[in-house]
Amino acid sequence: QVQLVESGGGLVQPGGSLRLSCAASGFTLDYYNIGWFRQAPGKEREGVSCITSGDGSTYYAASVKGRFTISRDNAKNTVYLQMIGLKPDDTAVYYCATAAFVGGSSWYLLHMYDVWGQGTQVTVSS
Repeated sequence: QVQLVESGGGLVQPGGSLRLSCAASGFTLDYYNIGWFRQAPGKEREGVSCITSGDGSTYYAASVKGRFTISRDNAKNTVYLQMIGLKPDDTAVYYCATAAFVGGSSWYLLHMYDVWGQGTQVTVSS
């Protein structure tokens, strides 16, 4: 069964850090482009970051660039999202998803992704 499972969310104070994990089962993550998305209450789901298959190019939303880092560990079949300097505006449910084909102008488009995880809650609050 093809499945993505996110973990690592939690409650953190402003300025704190978290590392989210996206573990795949039933398929090899390295063959796919992997995106991280988030959805805050009352808001639309938005693209946060993406790492491509092959050369591992990375893309980031302007709001997280310089604070978030996406990476992959092929041996563990897992993609990570390291988040530092967290702000209350980063509070959301974070999802990872797979896409067969994305590029610099399409990585943040939800319809490019097909398999989604169940999400992990990140809350930034004092």
